[in-house]
Amino acid sequence: MALVGMFLSNFRAIRVVILAFSLLMGSWAWAQDVVPGEYLVKMKGRASSQKSAQFVGKISSKANLKATFGKLNLHHLSMKAGQDAEAFLNEIRQDPDVDYVEPNYILRKVEDGGDGDSRTFSLAESEAMINEKMAAQGENSGQSAQGSYLQSGANTKVSAAWTQMSTGASDIPVVAVIDTGIDYNHRVFRDSGALWLNPGEIAGNGIDDDGNGYVDDVFGWNFHGRNGLPYDDDNHGTHVAGIVLGVTQNIFANPIQAAKIRIMPLKFLGADGSGSTSDAIQAIYYATNNGANVINNSWGGSTYSQSLHDAMTYAYQHHVTIVSAAGNYGSNNDGKPLFPASYPVPSNISVAATNDFDSLASFSNFGRSSVHMAAPGVAIWSTVPNGTRYMSGTSMAAPFVAGLAALALREAPDLTGYQVANLVINSGSHLSQLNDYTYSGNRADTLQSLIVAKANVGIDPLQPEYVPMSVGRGLASEEVAPKAGCGSVGLVGARAFKPPQGPPPQSVLFLIAFSLVPLMVWQVLRTREQATGRNRRQHERFVMNSEIKVKIGERELVGQMNTISMGGASFKADALLERGGIVTLQIASPDGGEQVSVEGRIVWNEQNQAYGVQFQDAKEGVLNSIQGWTAGLNRAS
Repeated sequence: MALVGMFLSNFRAIRVVILAFSLLMGSWAWAQDVVPGEYLVKMKGRASSQKSAQFVGKISSKANLKATFGKLNLHHLSMKAGQDAEAFLNEIRQDPDVDYVEPNYILRKVEDGGDGDSRTFSLAESEAMINEKMAAQGENSGQSAQGSYLQSGANTKVSAAWTQMSTGASDIPVVAVIDTGIDYNHRVFRDSGALWLNPGEIAGNGIDDDGNGYVDDVFGWNFHGRNGLPYDDDNHGTHVAGIVLGVTQNIFANPIQAAKIRIMPLKFLGADGSGSTSDAIQAIYYATNNGANVINNSWGGSTYSQSLHDAMTYAYQHHVTIVSAAGNYGSNNDGKPLFPASYPVPSNISVAATNDFDSLASFSNFGRSSVHMAAPGVAIWSTVPNGTRYMSGTSMAAPFVAGLAALALREAPDLTGYQVANLVINSGSHLSQLNDYTYSGNRADTLQSLIVAKANVGIDPLQPEYVPMSVGRGLASEEVAPKAGCGSVGLVGARAFKPPQGPPPQSVLFLIAFSLVPLMVWQVLRTREQATGRNRRQHERFVMNSEIKVKIGERELVGQMNTISMGGASFKADALLERGGIVTLQIASPDGGEQVSVEGRIVWNEQNQAYGVQFQDAKEGVLNSIQGWTAGLNRAS
């Protein structure tokens, strides 16, 4: 396990390098359309509202302000007619309060991969087909949740998982389907009550009752049409929504059961399947601020957008699980990334598509380091406006995983988006034929994910800090190298969730074998640091003899603290601890009047025969408390 832990630590940095290279190569090879004359401008740091207003005032004669995303510190501008674009951009770049500026890119739905049957079946035809399929399986259409999973022939154990679902779960996860909208009058969604309803909004009164900036957003929003009617005029969004719901129950049962999750329809793609980055950002922002637990993105573009990356980071920071389609171009995302699937946000799951026989679909994108897992995506039967239809694509694979994430959250609602993402990825069925195409080599397994979720009820929330690197003041698309972001977090296995009892999955053995290369890199860097003196102590240590509690998963150990600094603490403990493991320390002040909690990584000091914990992303308040304590302590030698 120490070997795996060291690999995971080094893999984060290596993944950043790999992705940065991929972005560099991909941005040269692919082009993406933009909305003419529109730009997204990010203000530096946490710019004050006064500075932000001053900036808008300065450019008001040359551009119109279309929208402001307050918590993202981002402005959406439309250049006025007759303006020189290059001069306008140079002025923005030179503003000392601007972090970056980028075009408003056009994004598109991930097109249907093709299945040979593009017919749409009416509800009556659908019911006849359902009865025929169920009769062949010795069932009847009234069996609802006990019926077989009819949307795909892959052995994802969906119907088996339904029998294991908790019946009394009080938490109802919300999945935001950011797409072409949804047929909210469709019998499947109407009769099951699956649509999310905004509890603070009164329908049809023309008032923004809940003060969220949207009038009459009773069950979502249409960012493309700027209204509260996110109706699907393309088929894509309704099909995606039916897959999300279908993972949690039999959507073809008649009568249908009450839904166990909710779907929040957010339309930003028009009837032609395209939409702007600014509208996608608004949809992500809306979903996060209005209680969505999971976001499904079955769309994308080939050009990196810092502002979209920032929006997804905002969702991650609010514990949202994000699921993104890997793309239907049959290409390698390691070299030609597709966004948002390729953003290294730690709760973002990139999903490839497989067929009924668990082979990678011929159209599916893949990526040994950038695509996390696979799910069924060939000839998936689901809802479309006024009926049903078969569709294929990673657009169909992604919502399967989104539904799976919702199912896990229903069982273990305290898990963070980071933990849910790792749970779903790591609990899939390992298939050797996917090893060369995905990071985990796993295909979604509904029953196994449900079992793991049940084993993690009550586990402490865990979510590492993640901040994407800024691209600087130039056009974001021109600044390639920093795009991967800092603090990238790869799969973390047992650190993020508690696995079920039994032998380790093959994916873990693969990680151990693959860890030799980063270990060699780590050893070279460590040797260089020792030679140059870079590993000398950075923080002054102070003697602090007090009791310390060390929380490791569900265990809590008590030790004796020796020293403390702004960077970590050392202590003695009777129990053997795993070096490199992540623990939570509960430290009492010298007078016992205050207590702080901080996360860190275990190290071992051979000379002093003591354990140490290097603090990781300690909050400013915690560090301020420790600094106050040390004012009255003696310095350690």
